[in-house]
Amino acid sequence: MPTLVAIVGRPNVGKSTLFNRLVGERRAIVHDRPGVTRDRLYGTFTHQDRTFTVMDTGGWEPAEPGTGLLATMRSQVEIAIDQADVLVLLLDRRAGLVPADQEVVALLRATRKPLLVAVNKVDEPRHEADLADFWRLGFDRLFPVSAEHGRGIFDLLDAVAAAVPPPPEEPDLPPEGEPIADVEAAWETGALDDAAADPEEGEPSDPPRAGPVEIRIAILGRPNIGKSTLANRLIGEDRHLVHDAPGTTMDAVDSVFEAEGHRFRLVDTAGIRRRARISDRLETVAVSLAIRSIERCHLTLLLVDALEGPSLQDARLAHLVEERGRGLVILVNRWDLVRDRADRTSRVLEDEIRTAMPHAAWAPLLYTSALTGKGCGRIIPTVLKVWSGFTRRVPTPELNRFLGHVEATQPPPQRFHHPVRLLYLAQTRVRPPTFTLISNTPEGIPDGYRRFLERRIRETWDFGGTPVRLHLRRRRKPGAPR
Repeated sequence: MPTLVAIVGRPNVGKSTLFNRLVGERRAIVHDRPGVTRDRLYGTFTHQDRTFTVMDTGGWEPAEPGTGLLATMRSQVEIAIDQADVLVLLLDRRAGLVPADQEVVALLRATRKPLLVAVNKVDEPRHEADLADFWRLGFDRLFPVSAEHGRGIFDLLDAVAAAVPPPPEEPDLPPEGEPIADVEAAWETGALDDAAADPEEGEPSDPPRAGPVEIRIAILGRPNIGKSTLANRLIGEDRHLVHDAPGTTMDAVDSVFEAEGHRFRLVDTAGIRRRARISDRLETVAVSLAIRSIERCHLTLLLVDALEGPSLQDARLAHLVEERGRGLVILVNRWDLVRDRADRTSRVLEDEIRTAMPHAAWAPLLYTSALTGKGCGRIIPTVLKVWSGFTRRVPTPELNRFLGHVEATQPPPQRFHHPVRLLYLAQTRVRPPTFTLISNTPEGIPDGYRRFLERRIRETWDFGGTPVRLHLRRRRKPGAPR
């Protein structure tokens, strides 16, 4: 396993900025307001040909904060310290050495783990004179760094690499396949006749990988609907911070776990409200990260409140998932609160959801309670079924036999009294399944008939839970450029 590095420190000393600097992207929200980071965020970086896992943690005050959100945040930091192989204590040059820093150092030293002390916000060489007070902590070495500008980061990473011996080397993964760019050229040359269309990365016909494929799942929904509770239920531990206050989760928090022989990466996101109701700049950034999580995941779990039923915002989120081409499973959460009510039966809720989300009629529907675990055992099997369709490639001969049957039983309408011919159908991509239809008059195929073809493709090859793309192309005339 990669070496696990935990970044700890008081609130607002720059831990999230350092985390983003190490992972090379803006994964953690950075804001001047203390207490923005609440969950444990995981990322990876490479140094000296080694891969490290780094954890960003919430601000840790050594004084007991009592009960509530602060106590829950403190427990998350303590779990991170217990799991870490190397501890990086980040201090603030501008604030100087405060008594709370000395208490934190005493607690970290008691763990007997490698401890490195970095003083942040040392943006210029003249600022190093301000480190004199920090030598009272009794460490042989301090690391002056600027997480915002990258100053001194490599010296800190060299010390991290020296603190723990390197793990055994992992085998490299083979190269991935590329999708077909020109379907018609492949059709004319016969390259597709043996169903050798090379799909997008990770499809079963690619060369075998050295390790299991990681299925990435995003959890979406409105604030305070149980997303973090569901994440903890699926991974089997209290890794995500749960509190009754809406907006507890701010960052998009990744968690990796294994179930039924597969490896999953679960992304817990911030609650997404309607844009008109968002007035806080920090919430705007959190929502942007949540939406961006859809694009980097394969599938999405959309939580709908069983008490309130589907809202317009839920329908917009489902449309966003379909637009991004991601798999979708709709979870009616808090089912334990309404299962005994005659006016909130599964039939009533299903009718409400299908009416509010006609664009996501292909998404499977599950009734769950993240708090009690009722129905949650069906989530992973359903996700695997959707994943199977999301990565499925249909052989070209089967597609064209299907196309011939459809054209014979229900041909497209004529255009200006001229027949519209369906000449050839091939799958050009997976994730999501994408098909290209060659016709003599593609503009003569109405949208209704196009949706009919997509529905028939979905039903024939069980593409439930995943959007299906169908592109139309005109048959090229002989001698015309490709």
